[in-house]
Amino acid sequence: MTAPRTARGAFPDTVTVIPLADAPGKPDSSPGLEGKSPGQRPPSRLRALDGLRLVAALMVACYHYGGRGGEISKAWGSSPADQFPSTSEWFAYGCLGVQIFFIISGFVICMSGWGRPLKAFFASRASRLFPAYWAAIILVTAIFALPAVAYASVSPSDTLVNFTMLQQPLGADRVLGVCWTLWAELRFYALFALFVVLPGASKHRVVLFCAVWTLAAAMADAANQPLLDVALMPEYASYFIGGIGLYLVHRFGSDALSWGIVGVSFLIGQRYAVDVLWHAQNPAFFSYRHTSVIIAIVAIGYLAVALVALGKLNWANWRWLTVAGALTYPFYLVHEHLGWVTVQALHRELDIPSHATFALTIAIMLAFAWLLHKLVETPLTPIMKRSITGQHKR
Repeated sequence: MTAPRTARGAFPDTVTVIPLADAPGKPDSSPGLEGKSPGQRPPSRLRALDGLRLVAALMVACYHYGGRGGEISKAWGSSPADQFPSTSEWFAYGCLGVQIFFIISGFVICMSGWGRPLKAFFASRASRLFPAYWAAIILVTAIFALPAVAYASVSPSDTLVNFTMLQQPLGADRVLGVCWTLWAELRFYALFALFVVLPGASKHRVVLFCAVWTLAAAMADAANQPLLDVALMPEYASYFIGGIGLYLVHRFGSDALSWGIVGVSFLIGQRYAVDVLWHAQNPAFFSYRHTSVIIAIVAIGYLAVALVALGKLNWANWRWLTVAGALTYPFYLVHEHLGWVTVQALHRELDIPSHATFALTIAIMLAFAWLLHKLVETPLTPIMKRSITGQHKR
C-alpha cells in the first residue's frame, strides 16, 4: 500500500480515522484554573464525544469496505461498486471521518494536556497509543502469515520498525495501512507538548499557538519545502486547530477570538478536503465526490463538535457511549486489514450476501476491538503509564 499524497491534489491510498486521544473526561481542576467555575461546567464526561468518535470510525470502515478499490475488491471478488451499486458512491465520502477525528483530537488533546506536566502528558499519550497498537501489529502479522490468507505480509525488518510508529518517515512498509495518520497525530502531540504543555497551558498561550501554527502552515504550503510540510502539516493542521478552538469555547465560553479560530480553521480545512478528494469526473477513478457534499460533511463535523463544546449534547449521557469510545481506537487499528480477510471468508467462501457480509464484518471487527480493549488496553495502559511517570501501586 502506498503512503498518503506527497503532492497537492493526489489522493491517499488509505484514509482512516485515529481515535488517539483519551476518552473525554473531567476538565483539569488544578490550582489556578482559568475559565468557568466548576459549577458552571457541563457534566464531567462528554459521552456525546465518545459517540462521535465511533461514528467517525464507522464512516471510515464504510469507505474501506464499500467506497474504494484496491485489496477490498480482491476480498469481495469484484469492485465494491458492483457489490453496492446504490450506496458505493456514498461510502466513498466515509474517508472524511479522518477530518472529523482530527477535529475531535484537537479538542481532547487540549483538554487532557491542560494543567499536566510534560512527563504526565507523554505518559498519557504513550500508554494510550502503544499497547493496542503493538497487539494489532502482532495480530495482523500472524494472520497474514497463514497459508490460507492471500495478502502480502511485510518483511521482518519493516515489521520491527513498525513497532516504533516511525515507519512512514523512515520509508518502511506499513503493517497497518491505516497507521499513516498516527504519524500526523504524533507530530501534533509534539507541537502541542513543546509550545503549550511544556511552558504551561493558558488561554493566551493556546490562542497564540493556534494563530502561529495557522500562519506557519500556510507559509509552509506556499514555500513547498518538504521539511516544513513534515513539521507543520499544512493539509491537516487546520482540523487540529479547529478542535483546540472549540475546546476554548467549551472551557471559557463563547468569545470572538475562540470562534475566530474555529471559523478560520474551517475555511482552510474545507479547502484542503476538497483539494484532496475532488477530481473532475473520470471513469478511471473509483468514485466521484461532489465539492458541495465534501464541504457539507466537513461542516457537519465542526458543528457536531461545536454542539458538544456548547453543552447542547449533554443529554446524550448514556453509559454505552463510553464503551463505544473505548472500542474506537482498537477498531480503527484492526478493521481494514482483518476486514479483507473477513469479507473474503464470509462472502466468497461462505457465500453470504454482500450487505449481510458488510454488517457482519463490522460486528466482528467490533468484537475484535472489545477483546483488544479488555485483554490488552485495560491491563497494560495503567502499567505503562505508571512505569513512565515512576508512580507505582502501593
